[in-house]
Amino acid sequence: MEHQALINYFMSKTGASESYPFGDDIRVFKVAGKMFGLISESDDPLKINLKCDPDEAMALRDVFESVAAGYHMNKKHWNTITMEGDVPEGEVKRMIDNSYDLVVASLTRKLRDSLR
Repeated sequence: MEHQALINYFMSKTGASESYPFGDDIRVFKVAGKMFGLISESDDPLKINLKCDPDEAMALRDVFESVAAGYHMNKKHWNTITMEGDVPEGEVKRMIDNSYDLVVASLTRKLRDSLR
């Protein structure tokens, strides 16, 4: 998945915003102020971090060589994906969707309703 297409997909999520709270090379995507994804823009190949259910996180690491425990993140709840690896584009999108959904599910009802 190309860099700009990846950014566009993150930003297509309802209520998504982007910022650089960790420096110029880490693009952070949030919904209602909570992170659901990061792109390490200085890495070559490109790497992203995504929130994940702990059991699914472990399973994905077993299935794909390019999925590892989240770099500089809670390794139980985050995965790092190397984008030029063995994860198909459709699976990357599914993982982004799941990350977003996990964060939205943790929001208050009022915040969740405002995203609809």
